Amino acid sequence: MKIIISPDSFKGSMTTLDAANQIEAGIKAVFPKAQIWKIPMADGGEGTVDTFLGLTGGEQIKQLVLDPCGRPVEASYCWSDKDKTAIIETAAASGLTLVPEPERNPEHLTTFGTGQLIKHALEQGAVKIILGLGGSATVDGGTGCLQALGIKFFDRNDNELHGNGISLSLIERIDYTGLDSRLNKVEFIMASDVKNPLLGEQGAVYVFGPQKGLEASKLNDYERYMGHFADRVEEATGRDERNTAGAGAAGGLGFGLLSFLPKLQVMSGFELIASLTSLEDLMKQADLVITGEGKFDSQSFQGKVPVGISRMAMPYDVPVVVFAGTVEGNPINAQEEGIRMVIPIVDQIMTLDQAMMQGKLLLFRSVKRFFETVHLSKDNFAG
Repeated sequence: MKIIISPDSFKGSMTTLDAANQIEAGIKAVFPKAQIWKIPMADGGEGTVDTFLGLTGGEQIKQLVLDPCGRPVEASYCWSDKDKTAIIETAAASGLTLVPEPERNPEHLTTFGTGQLIKHALEQGAVKIILGLGGSATVDGGTGCLQALGIKFFDRNDNELHGNGISLSLIERIDYTGLDSRLNKVEFIMASDVKNPLLGEQGAVYVFGPQKGLEASKLNDYERYMGHFADRVEEATGRDERNTAGAGAAGGLGFGLLSFLPKLQVMSGFELIASLTSLEDLMKQADLVITGEGKFDSQSFQGKVPVGISRMAMPYDVPVVVFAGTVEGNPINAQEEGIRMVIPIVDQIMTLDQAMMQGKLLLFRSVKRFFETVHLSKDNFAG
């Protein structure tokens, strides 16, 4: 049996490599002679830097920056000195996992630390920067990140504002003359599989706000604040990126980057990383593909790793099985994407914290159980 293992990270529980190793161990416990190709994957969110480090052999650069709450945190990014390329995760400095649950209120959180990492990469001499937008704790429209890169935001009394969610409604003037001029020469790629616009029912506030701790009673007001910010940006730049696909990514960070960065390209995070691997070539030889992520839900169909994997496998009629920490939504939709099974790894009643702590063991056990069933089948899951 020839099996591809290509999971995403299980956010807050396992890195992509951790997950791939546990899946491999579960398979080998039943099929010790199985031929396995292990390709940890990411889509621009948490795990992207680790994946690039493994694929490119780049260097991990660590830097002290500010977390979403404004506290010092050590964040890292991948640096390839050979081609002067930096690969940065928004999650590294501005990630949800950095914020304790009681403090998850996007009104007071900022992407400033992500801007600091970008600035550090510029100081390294970067000629290309890839920024993955997944996993953020913020809904600040990118104001924090842009502030770190030299843009200033002012209220009606001409007082300079901090880049965070609560400032969105107060911004009356934007001065971007101080934007780091080195960005004019850098190839900047925004890696994201999120297609959401900035505003509306599918926008940054209504879709991502509740996931990041924004109270339901505040959604309408926050949406109005974000619209106010978008109007001020259009006045300052003459550009209106609010309906551009991906503007809503990372709580509107996509919108901020699209509006102000002169040489920005938008790419699918999954496709960008997959292009650096032999994944598609291996699909032609594989009998089965195992993938997974922490939560499989409606957002998974926006191009996240498991669905990206299944869409790649479909032309070669290779079955795909997804293991997930939790599963929400209609599994029929998954079958339409070529996914044969979606399997939750939690096997008994437990709290979320317990599940996160035991993630590696739960994944190993669920994979082992699945392959014990495969072992008992006559056709070994063929067809």
